[in-house]
Amino acid sequence: MQKSTIAFLLISFFLASCATNSVLQGYTKKVSDTKIFDVFYFSNPKTDYVYKANIRVCGDEFSGILIAKKLNDSTHRVVFTTEFGNKLMDFEISQDDFKVNSIVSELDRKMLLNTLKTDFGLLFKGRYLIQDEFENVQNIVFKSDAGNRYNYLFISKSEGKLLKIVRTSARKEKINLSFTSANNFFAERIVIQHTNIPLRIELNYLK
Repeated sequence: MQKSTIAFLLISFFLASCATNSVLQGYTKKVSDTKIFDVFYFSNPKTDYVYKANIRVCGDEFSGILIAKKLNDSTHRVVFTTEFGNKLMDFEISQDDFKVNSIVSELDRKMLLNTLKTDFGLLFKGRYLIQDEFENVQNIVFKSDAGNRYNYLFISKSEGKLLKIVRTSARKEKINLSFTSANNFFAERIVIQHTNIPLRIELNYLK
């Protein structure tokens, strides 16, 4: 019985180590006093964040304009329209709630809505509690617990900018959010790529 338990623990540790190494290949763990990391990309309630959007899911493609607005400390509203102004989707999201105000039938799929809830919840999350920190020559990575998932935040050492967020299960990467930005307060380009389902969201700032 004892040998079986030890074997099980060793296998579990090996699988967890493989998952961590796949995301943190080339990084080493460091001692850190950082307990909180704040993300400011969608934090200003006075700003309308307007992007040219492209969503590709399961062979279908939807393009248009996406507008995100911070309504209060916890909630953002997102409106996705065609380039001619016809509304495709309108929803409000917080870390605890997801309310669909309107949606066209082509996008009204349970799987897609659940995925968008996860993606935009991660995109708009303003504060992460940090458990561990890693580094290489160029970047710092903060590890944040997310229930039965983990979020890894990649920060450039030279500029302090958030470069990407990788969400993983215990075993493998699930979602990759990458950011292109001139500063730490606004992202000009955002790409959300799933590894386990055919879904990609690309947002480019509309000047």
